[in-house]
Amino acid sequence: MAGEGGGVTSFRVQSGPGSYRVIVGCGLLRSLGELVKKHAPAHRYAVISDSNVAPLYGDATLRSLSECGLDAELFTFAAGERHKNRATWVELTDRFFAAGIGRDSCVVALGGGVTGDLAGFVAATYMRGIPVVQVPTSLVAMVDASVGGKTGVDVAAGKNLVGAFHPPLLVVADPEAVVTLPRAERAQGLIEAVKHGVIMDSAYFEELDREVPRILDGEATAVERAVLRSMELKSEVVSDDELEAGRREILNFGHTLGHAIEAANSYSVSHGTAVGCGMVLEARIGVELGITVEGTAERIEEVVGNVGLPRGLPGGAAPADIMSYLAMDKKVRDGRTRFVLLSRIGTVYFAHESWSHPVEEQLVLDVVDSFARR
Repeated sequence: MAGEGGGVTSFRVQSGPGSYRVIVGCGLLRSLGELVKKHAPAHRYAVISDSNVAPLYGDATLRSLSECGLDAELFTFAAGERHKNRATWVELTDRFFAAGIGRDSCVVALGGGVTGDLAGFVAATYMRGIPVVQVPTSLVAMVDASVGGKTGVDVAAGKNLVGAFHPPLLVVADPEAVVTLPRAERAQGLIEAVKHGVIMDSAYFEELDREVPRILDGEATAVERAVLRSMELKSEVVSDDELEAGRREILNFGHTLGHAIEAANSYSVSHGTAVGCGMVLEARIGVELGITVEGTAERIEEVVGNVGLPRGLPGGAAPADIMSYLAMDKKVRDGRTRFVLLSRIGTVYFAHESWSHPVEEQLVLDVVDSFARR
């Protein structure tokens, strides 16, 4: 990491033969135009934001860009995971054509994880690909979704099954935006930070547990520390394995069953809630297999509860319905669902030259069913 001065930190993430810059610091949204002009020059800018974030930051973003002599237009879509779909992608790309957005333009993704995924996918596919700047405004987007270049939309078969790897030119994260979020939204994002501790850094996991009250209260310094550490951990992984051919799979811990829980409940269960449960379940699977240290699942469940999320199985979907979505998980090989498993908190199990491992369907069903009946 390199200090930028004034409480601003930046670092680079490797991407193919090059890299892109991530800049983190309180108040950065006020200087967004300067940063975009310097690091992502383009003829025009298409700012994509949802109906929740656009009223909060849309005008200020356009003003910041305009004051730097940049031509920008705001494109808004309906907020919510259920709108991260191909229909919204069609609507946005058609509006781009109508507005005359050309190949010399750049997308600015302004919002949470849904916006980052959707706007990134628009950028990846519009005219065979134009640049994108990620400007995350939620905790989950800052600690996870904005770094790594994954873009996509949900389909009936499951979450993020249509998409592309499309790394941004620049990521600008302003923790002050997280401070303005509702407490419940900070809790959702905090789970992704907890996941980073679970898979890579046990000391960070314990630190987050101690910091939970301050992060949930929106204390800027606590939020910024979590954002920086999680971004650092994730950037290390994606720099090493950009296209998820190996180690990057560890970032899916908790997401195999988490995504299935979301899909089985028609996305009425929030992402963080589903992933929190997914982490507990996948740790239980590891314990059942004799791979994961006893007590690991209980400790993860304790922290999930401390964050304020449900400790049980969320939503009303039956275990069998959840299982039906596992077949479409991106890690399925030879018709068998594969799971990222823990050795212990802070260490992912690596064996047979692989970070993910096939698990018998009956064992998974037994674990989910047992958890649901508690």
